[in-house]
Amino acid sequence: MSPPSLPAPPPLKLGVLRTLWRLALIAALAVALHFLFTWAEAWITRNDYGWAMPGLLALVLVIYAVLIAIPFVPGVEIGLSVLAAGGADIAPLVWLATTTGLTLAYVVGCTVPLGWLRRVLTDLHLTGAAQLVARFEALPPKGRVAFVQTLLPKKYCGWIVKYRYVNLAVLINIPGNSVIGGGGGIAFVSGLSGMFRTPLTMLTIALATAPVPLAIWLFGLQLPWG
Repeated sequence: MSPPSLPAPPPLKLGVLRTLWRLALIAALAVALHFLFTWAEAWITRNDYGWAMPGLLALVLVIYAVLIAIPFVPGVEIGLSVLAAGGADIAPLVWLATTTGLTLAYVVGCTVPLGWLRRVLTDLHLTGAAQLVARFEALPPKGRVAFVQTLLPKKYCGWIVKYRYVNLAVLINIPGNSVIGGGGGIAFVSGLSGMFRTPLTMLTIALATAPVPLAIWLFGLQLPWG
């Protein structure tokens, strides 16, 4: 298959400014949600409004679910902090919120066209990567899996694609994974790639996020800083 023709990239300065603007919007949203989350948690702790607690707890969990869906947000660390603050009683709800947030990131990734990523790469004058994305975009899902496998050294890295659901679960649970996009970024890229089936991905996310909350809920385990 001949590589598809791409439009000429814009001036480098304009492309960089566009990319910085996109990153600034994501960062502003993440910071705003973080401050809202911190405020809600402090308000719950400071005030004794028993009748409002269920609604406030639901608000905190919704904020947490949205926050964890944003790329480069340290979702594992935030989830552990929520568990330490709330204890065993809210562990199932934290699990549900975590699963919902990461699934939301995956679904958003599925709906974002690869053409958007191609335009970002073109703006940065990464024409080789943009050409690769254009070839990837033109393939059906099964063809994409095979295409990625051809790009990886079979002797060492073929298992990355073959066992991609296992690798997704591992990456979601690695502390400090925010440096590679966080749980939200990892789920978003998984959806963007078109290489994951939605039912299996949702099951993988649910299972990957279950162990710690369920252990706290079922066995009453305490986190060291809780």
